[in-house]
Amino acid sequence: MNTVETIQPVIQSAIQLAPATILLSEYRPPAFFITQTDLHFELDPLATLVTAQLQLQRNHEHSEKDLVLQGEQLELLSVSLNGALLQPPQYQLASGSLRIVDAPDEFVLIIKTRIQPANNTALEGLYISGGNFCTQCEAEGFRRITYYLDRPDVLSRFTVEIHADQQQYPVLLSNGNRMASGQNGAKHWVRWQDPFPKPAYLFALVAGDLQSVNDTFVTRSQRTVSLQIFVQAHNVDKCAHAMASLKRAMAWDEQRCQLEYDLDIYMIVAVDDFNMGAMENKGLNIFNSKFVLAKAETATDSDFEHIEGVIGHEYFHNWSGNRVTCRDWFQLSLKEGLTVFRDQEFSADVGSRAIKRIDDVRMLRTAQFAEDAGPMAHPIRPESYIEINNFYTVTVYEKGAEVIRMQHTLLGEAGFQKGLALYFQRHDGQAVTCDDFVSAMETANNIDLTQFKRWYSQAGTPSLMVSDHYDAAQKTYTLYMQQHCAVTPGQIDKQAFVIPVALGLLSETGVELLPTQIVSLAEAAQTFVYTNISEKPIPSLLRNFSAPVKLQYAYTDAQLEILAQYDTDSFNRFEAMQRLSEKTINQLLALAQQAQDLQVPENYSNLLNSILNETKTDPALIAEMISLPSERYLMEQHSIIPLDDLLAVRKKLQRVIGKRLYSALREKYDEMASADYHVDGISIARRRLRNVCLNYLVATERQDAIELCLLQYRHANNMTDQLAALALLANVDGVMRFDILDDFYAQWQHDGLVLDKWFAVQATAQLPDTLMRVKALMANPTFSLSNPNKVRALIGAFCMNNPAGFHAKDGSAYVFLADILWQLEEKNPQVAARIVSAFNAWRRFDEGRQILMREQLERLLNKPGLSRDVYEIVSRALLPVPSSVI
Repeated sequence: MNTVETIQPVIQSAIQLAPATILLSEYRPPAFFITQTDLHFELDPLATLVTAQLQLQRNHEHSEKDLVLQGEQLELLSVSLNGALLQPPQYQLASGSLRIVDAPDEFVLIIKTRIQPANNTALEGLYISGGNFCTQCEAEGFRRITYYLDRPDVLSRFTVEIHADQQQYPVLLSNGNRMASGQNGAKHWVRWQDPFPKPAYLFALVAGDLQSVNDTFVTRSQRTVSLQIFVQAHNVDKCAHAMASLKRAMAWDEQRCQLEYDLDIYMIVAVDDFNMGAMENKGLNIFNSKFVLAKAETATDSDFEHIEGVIGHEYFHNWSGNRVTCRDWFQLSLKEGLTVFRDQEFSADVGSRAIKRIDDVRMLRTAQFAEDAGPMAHPIRPESYIEINNFYTVTVYEKGAEVIRMQHTLLGEAGFQKGLALYFQRHDGQAVTCDDFVSAMETANNIDLTQFKRWYSQAGTPSLMVSDHYDAAQKTYTLYMQQHCAVTPGQIDKQAFVIPVALGLLSETGVELLPTQIVSLAEAAQTFVYTNISEKPIPSLLRNFSAPVKLQYAYTDAQLEILAQYDTDSFNRFEAMQRLSEKTINQLLALAQQAQDLQVPENYSNLLNSILNETKTDPALIAEMISLPSERYLMEQHSIIPLDDLLAVRKKLQRVIGKRLYSALREKYDEMASADYHVDGISIARRRLRNVCLNYLVATERQDAIELCLLQYRHANNMTDQLAALALLANVDGVMRFDILDDFYAQWQHDGLVLDKWFAVQATAQLPDTLMRVKALMANPTFSLSNPNKVRALIGAFCMNNPAGFHAKDGSAYVFLADILWQLEEKNPQVAARIVSAFNAWRRFDEGRQILMREQLERLLNKPGLSRDVYEIVSRALLPVPSSVI
């Protein structure tokens, strides 16, 4: 069947109804500026009145006479200009805009609108969550509150007055500092003022019945900042870790980056219904509750680590995103890539640098490399978009952070910090571009980064091909490096990147012959020569994963074994072991495809045993080194995914390792046990290794291993251990798993975040009845399609993290997902667009699965009134692509 020919009519039909495409090349400065914004809210769930008083000035560099404001789902009540009420045709109301005809150069505009927060299921703008009002305005949510120049390059000073019923909404919050408050019968009001100009996407409002956890932080200039975390009353006991993380982040930013907080108060609010992880609104961060609430009984070690990282991320945005913001949404990585790098460094400094790097690279390789290889491939600064929400991606964030990290690698810590300081000095209070950031790095370090900037404009993951030669007589060692980047949608010709390669050399006995050096590959091919090398070395390449590339070097098993045991770079120790595991899986895969017996090499399991029993190595690093590459990572290594054989081979290898090392694994499991629970680095590391051991033990399917797992579940004094055991037991077919799952539900049914874990455990179980189980769980009273966390925990986990279940040969899961999306995209287009990306790699499966996935994509594309968010993902997935992209 010719895929291109069958898809083309569907695409042509959909293009006729396609939403408009926004182009970076068409950016123009705003025709007007808003110097002051005064907002007045009369809160009511079904009829909130919003009065916006805007002071506007014409941008004389612009020729546009009319003022065009953006607005969506607003009921316009009145418009007045300099005190005079306007009537059509003095203004023109259209879908998505309000035009003020022939506006003067300077004027005051007062706009009154009515909105319905309780019916706002998209969770953009002002909406209701758990009975409380809250906002989410990034990227373009403010236009759902009032008509406005809703773009990041319009910065205004905001004063906000909120009126609401005092009994229902005793807490009224907005950005900046609290200026005044008062009473008016049953209602009360509070006025907030933000002294710093900001774009509308950073506006925030919260009103509700909330309790606060309070603390203070003394800055380096001896100012005392009030810290408040607002939550529902029953969650007050889950805020201590978030508060401690916030104080660590504030101290870190002062010490590492010389950046101090600038307001008198810093507030965080946790809400249950939130499309994103958190939002950096100036002085009033609104968080998804999963990234605030934690205690030992309800949160895993991973939860604690993520909370610290996200708390840090949003706090660091105060400078890298708020004080200096992006000119337009194409520059999104200017703030997000930089701030992800900053939160990664924060987590590495306060925790384990090696483990943090391994975790970040794992995510990059499984999610971002997949995006680079698929229909949504885009550079960290895209050239176009239909819906900006679709570009809050792992490319913009995580690859964006890698681009910042490469600049740090090239310039060194001192040079990078000089550039960062100059960037903030130059652009404080401005909306700028990625080029402005790189320019600051260039000026501060007297360096030309023109070629480096190709990382901002070129999509795709470069391949780094390395070969070598050792001349024993001359004692010279030569490395030959080449780079290549495959064609991506819209980009055929790729120019050479600047690729910083951190490398060292080891002897065949594991002695380091050359410590870490940084070389820059800036041409399509280059040669690097090292002299006075006493013996043929083993290259340790791309240490600490110094560039987001795919490394190709023909390591022998013996070389990888040396690197795994002796490399001084922790990441490359892990990397060597992962490569050995991948090679072993590929060998078994070849045997399976030839219907031969699967024999696991003894030297491979012996090496695992040796690493397992190391006594001076971080237990968390041991856990990572002995773990097999994930299913998603392995799938990404194949242009056409041999799904069934690949999953079977990985499972077989896991079982063989468990059986061969059973005694050693059980001994290490016992050794890592602790009667007391602590959230510190060594305790987390020990639990990490202990649960990896348990995973291997249960993989053997031995009854004593299952009983051991049951024992851990019953007696765990923390969620990390209880959930790890639950996830393993949920994959053991039989009545027992239902009893355990019911027990967990009975224990935690009143804690929504814990139930998200319960949903995800069942959604990722690799058992034949998982899809049926997922469908049944949708009827659970705690599940709701209106709650993004629940959708991600059940539907998202099944489609994204359960390849065996989602890619069942009969295509039943594909139909299921399309059915869900049919409903979901009308409620919440953002969440629907994230989940529909489960279909993006459809071309990389066997023909039968391709046909079944394509049918559902075409069905979605032809849905009447399809949202921009989902349309963009689906239409790009179906577009024909060059064979080199597939």
